Amino acid sequence: MRIVLQRASRAEVRVAGEVVGRLPAPGLVLLVGVTQTDTVSVAAQLAAKVWGLRVLPDPDARPEDGAAGWSRGDLSCSDLAAPLLVVSQFTLYADTRKGRRPSWQAAAPAALAEPLLEAFVDALRGLGAQVETGRFGALMEVELVNHGPVTICLEG
Repeated sequence: MRIVLQRASRAEVRVAGEVVGRLPAPGLVLLVGVTQTDTVSVAAQLAAKVWGLRVLPDPDARPEDGAAGWSRGDLSCSDLAAPLLVVSQFTLYADTRKGRRPSWQAAAPAALAEPLLEAFVDALRGLGAQVETGRFGALMEVELVNHGPVTICLEG
């Protein structure tokens, strides 16, 4: 499982012009790709990692005070009950080593990927997270304001 995590002040996902998921407050947007060897255990481990990752700023810190935590992030989603927006993204497993057209062979087929993505979301919710999602397999428009900017890649 591969995750691109972005700290966002706001975000939403649209399908055919309809908003299907929204970050209701500052939090994290997670672009999640599933590979063929992933398991429910991997999904649960990464959910715990994301929930506890200290990448959010202290809301009481301000840059003018010289507080390092404002920019670097000292708190986790679990500390702040910050929301998460999870978007499936098989393209994270693009192989571009040969030719000009990416290969998607490492990406899990939908029959495997969708239940594992759901297991990841369920694990986050089981930890107490407020999670919204995009729509699996749909052509989505993802709009976000990256705060920091902070972008981190995780793999499990």
